Amino acid sequence: MKLILVDQRHGHTKTIVLKGWLKGLLSLVLLVAPVALGYFGYQLAVSQNERIFTIETAQNWDRQIKLQAEQLAEIREESGQQLEALTLRLAMLQARLVRLDAVGERITTIADLDNGEFDFSQPVAIGGPGTGDSEAYTTAGFISAVEQLERQLEDRTQQLEILEGLMANRKIQSDVFIAGRPVERGWIASRFGQRPDPFTGRLTFHAGVDFTTGRSGADINTVAAGVVTWSGPRSGYGLMVEVNHGNGFTTRYAHAEKLFVEIGEIVKKGQNIALVGSTGRSTGPHVHFEVYKNGRVVDPAAYIHRTAR
Repeated sequence: MKLILVDQRHGHTKTIVLKGWLKGLLSLVLLVAPVALGYFGYQLAVSQNERIFTIETAQNWDRQIKLQAEQLAEIREESGQQLEALTLRLAMLQARLVRLDAVGERITTIADLDNGEFDFSQPVAIGGPGTGDSEAYTTAGFISAVEQLERQLEDRTQQLEILEGLMANRKIQSDVFIAGRPVERGWIASRFGQRPDPFTGRLTFHAGVDFTTGRSGADINTVAAGVVTWSGPRSGYGLMVEVNHGNGFTTRYAHAEKLFVEIGEIVKKGQNIALVGSTGRSTGPHVHFEVYKNGRVVDPAAYIHRTAR
């Protein structure tokens, strides 16, 4: 075995040749040294661990683990409460949306909009290309968005309810507004005022307007919405229907062949309430139409030629 020694300062080298027992001794040292170093390192680590992992250290760790477990349980309970509260808020939002849909459909009906123009049973059609990077809602951002939606829904609900009330009032006013003729086709055979009586020939007062259709069975329709206050035979009128429209107005439809409504029934504007006939004091098929205002009979002509609202 040769050992080569190098002088770093002068760069000279020197070779030593090991023979015999020196060679064996050096080999033994080289083999034993790593084992000895490993053993002493192990002993040092064990002695250090004995100082670190004491009973007090284990107790501290146990307390920390229990504390973390309690904190985790609190977080879970708080999260569960927040989720329950959020679920309740979402249920309330759903109820408000259902209410908004009902109000919207009601307004659509009142406004007489085209079918399908505002279909509240279908989702709103929206779309468009997305620009920029998208990002997910944070918890705080999501709750803030829900609160904003709640405020918007409350505001829209109030606005729609006010609008519904205004439109309903307008519709009611339009429905009870007396205008038009009690028959779709026909001509005026006798007007309001003085005329020769068709049976005696004497000059008498005619309290209404007679519409003749030339035949029995034509529809008699209301000129405004109201409540039926008479339906049946009446002296001189034959089969007659009387409708109270409120605001002091009443209309009568006489000499009918058949009646379709009863006393107390609510009728709509333009509803078919009877058929043209010749019952009572009549010379042929026609409808005798009268208008009363505050209990006094008035000329129906002003209402017949009105433009419907």
